[in-house]
Amino acid sequence: MNLLPGPVAVMGAGSVGCFVGGRLQAAGATVRYVARPRVSQALREHGLRLTDLETGEHRLASADLDLRDAAPADSALVLLCVKSGGTAQAATELARALPAGTPVLSLQNGVDNTATGRVAASALNWLAGMVPFNVAELAPGHYHRGTSGDLVAQDHAALRPWLPLFAAAGLPLKLHADLRSVQWGKLLLNLNNPVNALSGLPLRAQLLQRDYRLVLAALQTEALAVLSAADISPAQLTPLPPQRLPAVLRLPTLVFRLVAARMLRIDEKARSSMADDLALGRPTEIDAICGAVVRLAQRVGMEAPLNGRMLALLSVQQPQRQDGWRLRQSLGLA
Repeated sequence: MNLLPGPVAVMGAGSVGCFVGGRLQAAGATVRYVARPRVSQALREHGLRLTDLETGEHRLASADLDLRDAAPADSALVLLCVKSGGTAQAATELARALPAGTPVLSLQNGVDNTATGRVAASALNWLAGMVPFNVAELAPGHYHRGTSGDLVAQDHAALRPWLPLFAAAGLPLKLHADLRSVQWGKLLLNLNNPVNALSGLPLRAQLLQRDYRLVLAALQTEALAVLSAADISPAQLTPLPPQRLPAVLRLPTLVFRLVAARMLRIDEKARSSMADDLALGRPTEIDAICGAVVRLAQRVGMEAPLNGRMLALLSVQQPQRQDGWRLRQSLGLA
């Protein structure tokens, strides 16, 4: 079976884009990376190093990396990995470069990126996807996957020829008929991103502090109520159903360690992408996460004040790190 349907363009090659694109290239794909100047310079100087909590190390020399300013017209598949706030601009650029019908697979956080892309570039074939694992940039050109899980995308004929390649890369792509539920299931988990970013801690260390877990539990409880009112059933992406997660998060830490042992199988180096954004002084994706809950609440005649407060905390120019107790106070939970 042919594993190489054509060239792959990674639009927005950051942590996720470099990791997925690099693994596909290591499996034999032709990959073009469209990245910010900082990332492009790091790849030119250091090449691409990929490490993983489950598998071995992959290295790609800088001379083997095809760095571009834009996705080339012969791209057979585009992996859209820009931050959610950059989707409209990226879609406009892709529309100028690519022929009609080119599949664009969104590997972004949030639930509205493909809809945004269709508005800006309706001739392209927009496909929703979901990345369950965490990727952190440990050093220039070094990207580390610290959690596990399989890539998920909406079931579409344009993606089926690519399945053998993703499998060969060690990144199985599971096609799902109802991706909306998967996206909201992931968003519930991503509500920890701002908590982690404000904590300044690695993910595992943050989850082992009960005050931070209480904040996450409150955000998830509020979001679950909004989803129920909107008649959206979030998919189960962890060993526990979404509706049970808040109760487990509220457990005392000694009990939480036992009950959530599988949930805590997180590499010590793992941290959220929002934490990386905060550390680098970049805008975060808070609007695509907590903002999405607030907007859905408004559409169903509800309010989501806790997610709204978290949105406000991360929307200032220089968000300040907070210990768990102070963060609870900031959200009115203390």
